[in-house]
Amino acid sequence: MDADDDSSALIEDEIYANGGDDDNRTNHRQIISADQFDIEAYASLYSGRTKISRLLFIAKHCGDNLTMQLEALRMAFDEIKQGEDTSLMREVVNKINGRLGPNYKVDGSWYVTIDKKAELKKEKLETELNSFRTNLIKESIRMGYNDFGDFYYAHGQLTEAVKNYIRTRDYCTTMKHCIQTCMSAILVSIEMGQFPHINSYISKAEQTVEPLDTITIAKLRCAAGLSNLFSRKYKLAARKFIETSPELGSHYNEVISSQDVAMYGGLCALATFDRAELKNKVIDNTVFRNFLELVPEVRELINNFYASRYAVCLEYLGNLKSNLLLDIHLHSHVETLYDLIRQKALIQYTLPFVSVDLNMMANAFKTTAAGLQKELGTLITDNQIQARIDSHNKVMYARHADQRKATFQRVLETGREFDRDLQSMFLRSSIIKYDSSRSRGSRRL
Repeated sequence: MDADDDSSALIEDEIYANGGDDDNRTNHRQIISADQFDIEAYASLYSGRTKISRLLFIAKHCGDNLTMQLEALRMAFDEIKQGEDTSLMREVVNKINGRLGPNYKVDGSWYVTIDKKAELKKEKLETELNSFRTNLIKESIRMGYNDFGDFYYAHGQLTEAVKNYIRTRDYCTTMKHCIQTCMSAILVSIEMGQFPHINSYISKAEQTVEPLDTITIAKLRCAAGLSNLFSRKYKLAARKFIETSPELGSHYNEVISSQDVAMYGGLCALATFDRAELKNKVIDNTVFRNFLELVPEVRELINNFYASRYAVCLEYLGNLKSNLLLDIHLHSHVETLYDLIRQKALIQYTLPFVSVDLNMMANAFKTTAAGLQKELGTLITDNQIQARIDSHNKVMYARHADQRKATFQRVLETGREFDRDLQSMFLRSSIIKYDSSRSRGSRRL
């Protein structure tokens, strides 16, 4: 493998060691196994409906792991039992199907009691709201609709909840009330998976006259990040997560945890940022570093990627994959993000070199030369790598631009631009001279 210069040779040595010598990897952080997934620790990061939603998602997508499925259902049952959502309880009880013993069955009296309490509370809220509307007290009407929104949200009627939250907007008297309306609408929209609606609420919250506090701004950044992630705008999502203040802490655990900010932001940045952006906006970012410290695996794989230790980086990703597939927001994006990260690694590996031995490169990426050739062929076809492959000798040759020819072309173009500018100056000078001579002639007449 031939390098362009001495620095490229150093990179070559690093890559060769990374791919072919296991001894050179003993200094790296030990890679965790995909089986080490603590559901209880994971669930403790969240609260409210998102905790239940995430547990049910794990139970649905954990495959043949019956122990994990029953543990997730058990924790979801315990969490729902503390609330008032009878329809969700019926769903979980049906999924458990008696497999957790008699303690995880619910008799009909519990449903009747909860529904009766809900009916009485609803009647009370309706009476109060009608009284407020009769007296035309805006603040009381706003609070009445907000209480209705909370009531419907607690009982799992999310469509009715968001309707009532939005109705409070017409009765807001302060900027704080407007922000509360937007945040409530964002919360329910995320729960319903209606991410396209979130951006309008974020814009309304950010356009308030009064400055927002740091925690509210951090929440809006997270909501915008989730919206962009849903829309597969990974670069925008990365920027939003990276801009999130570490003061967020656990203040938004009804939607997202600080660990999620590090995971989502780190993976989206790896998939879309170029080398300079990764260094400036992620690795050297002292603010985002606070989040990365919470998830050392993501910090390590970013550092390994930047240091061209691609084999270790991809091994980290491979071991994290099964856990990431259990994430309710990241699940449908894992394959795409992994493909983008791998493509970036392949591209960056080849950049410093005039020629690349495919067998050596395949060793670095833990694949076969034939499989690697197919991947590189796709990237060459997509014009992401400027090169050609010698299939017989398993060597890829870079197509570097002729710097001398390019410089000569730039000089010629600069000369042509100078010539055009000079002609324009002469033309303007002639026009001005002609206009001035005509004006003098007209004054004589």
